[in-house]
Amino acid sequence: MEIRSIGVLGAGQMGLGIAQAAARAGFETYMAKATPGPLDAQRGKVEKQLQREVEKGKLTAADHGALLDRLRWTTHLHDLADVDLVIESIVEELPVKREHFSRLDDVVKDDAIFATNTSTLTVAEIAAATRRPERFVGLHFFNPVHAMKLVEVAPSLRTSTETIDTCIAFARKLGKEPVLVADSTGYIVNRLLVPYMVDAIDCLERGLGSIADIDSAMQNGANHPMGPLALADFIGLDIVFHMASLLHEEYKEARFAAPGLLRRMVLGGFLGRKSGKGFYDYGQTPPVPSDGLLRRSS
Repeated sequence: MEIRSIGVLGAGQMGLGIAQAAARAGFETYMAKATPGPLDAQRGKVEKQLQREVEKGKLTAADHGALLDRLRWTTHLHDLADVDLVIESIVEELPVKREHFSRLDDVVKDDAIFATNTSTLTVAEIAAATRRPERFVGLHFFNPVHAMKLVEVAPSLRTSTETIDTCIAFARKLGKEPVLVADSTGYIVNRLLVPYMVDAIDCLERGLGSIADIDSAMQNGANHPMGPLALADFIGLDIVFHMASLLHEEYKEARFAAPGLLRRMVLGGFLGRKSGKGFYDYGQTPPVPSDGLLRRSS
């Protein structure tokens, strides 16, 4: 099966990134918002980002126009009726995903493939809400989509070989490097990454080092481009907490348990870059470590 057109459900940061990647690779792409309200803000964000690429010489004016022509915007699921692939990237809540896929199943043509961008929920559980489990797969992209090469391809036990091969080929057409993973909570990257960040937060809470020193140690001692606490801020501390909670619930292993400091920070609105404060204060340039966190949270 050849993918010619795709629909992306969910106009958050990940959905917008996936839609741009598909349009950039030449696919006719429908960006569908899953929640009520206009798409003006999301459309403006994409156009502004692409214009910056033109100004920097990374994108020609002609390619800019062609890309925008391939990227269509909608708030109606029925506009996805004839696409070959639908990629969902909405809130990480199983009932919500199942409800949307059930509705899509009645709208989208029968031979289309459904994919979910989840990495913390089971593909098989989501696919069970549809009549096409053999054409249902996990396609887990990474943020920011334009810069991150990896896509985890996660088939369920019911996913057909043709669907797997088609989605691997699709990921490669996007310029990505696909890896095949089992349908298990966390897949490969988050199964390894979440305990790493959790342990770094635990190290901070136990006083093994300061925020800056923990991050510097991993950058200069393990050659990581970003320290674990800065990385947690970048991902979003609420998302890290949610991933840790789901992994701990699934595997019952202490290494996944969210530290008390992380829970208190999320409850206090310290969510990282997106809220302006996390392990670092992003109201300053460059960001400075929030060294008062332990005093305030104790």
